[in-house]
Amino acid sequence: MTRPGVWCWLVAASILLTGCLPSDVQNTPQPVTLTVSAASDLGPAFREIGPLFEAETGIKASFNFGSTGQLAQQIEQGAPVDLFAAADAARIAALGAKGLVLSDTVTVYAVGRIVLWTREGSPLRLERVEDMLRPEVTKIAIANPDHAPYGVAARQAMQSANIWEQLQDKLVLAENVQQALQYAQAGNVDAAVIAHSLVVQGSGRWTLVPAELHEPIVQVLAVISGTRHEGEARRFADFVTGPRGREVLQKYGFTLPGQEQTP
Repeated sequence: MTRPGVWCWLVAASILLTGCLPSDVQNTPQPVTLTVSAASDLGPAFREIGPLFEAETGIKASFNFGSTGQLAQQIEQGAPVDLFAAADAARIAALGAKGLVLSDTVTVYAVGRIVLWTREGSPLRLERVEDMLRPEVTKIAIANPDHAPYGVAARQAMQSANIWEQLQDKLVLAENVQQALQYAQAGNVDAAVIAHSLVVQGSGRWTLVPAELHEPIVQVLAVISGTRHEGEARRFADFVTGPRGREVLQKYGFTLPGQEQTP
């Protein structure tokens, strides 16, 4: 049989076999994978929530972690995102004003806290934000306040303690709160003011920054308008705010809606 003849025979056989498949096999829907943009402080919690959600629903969640401001900008530019879990309410409200989120899905899912963190083995013992003024503390990492809510909270805490201006030469601005932690873990800085959620289950030493030194870090999620997987995204939002999601969030140090913050 000539080569063109072999090719035609293979195509015909493929068509014939496809037509012989049971209709339920031919029409089996492909598994859905959600694209979830999430603030960096959610990394440990959402990596645990994702498999739990998939085990219960069969729906996978692929996470894109970053600073809330940068993720919001990506969504404004048309990034294919199904759900956005932000680290503040303002970014979600701004997206809502542009019609980019489904208003009935806007939900407060947690309130975050910041900590003053030093790596294991560091000789530093930092118990108060004012301790960052000590001469042996030469570099301090925070998330960039221009686009990261946890960076805003760090700045507010320093301003409330009247040390912001004095710390300017010591500050190292990271793209997001996870990167700020990485700087401190690597020894590139002496300390970091970061999300409690990133370290509560990890190593290092940390001290909670008093909640009254900064505005509450109210974290809000919403389903993105135009998602091709609206039903599945709504199910993920319900899972995060439901009993199993709340349990994981609490494990990672988040205050849940309806709970009072500890000073």
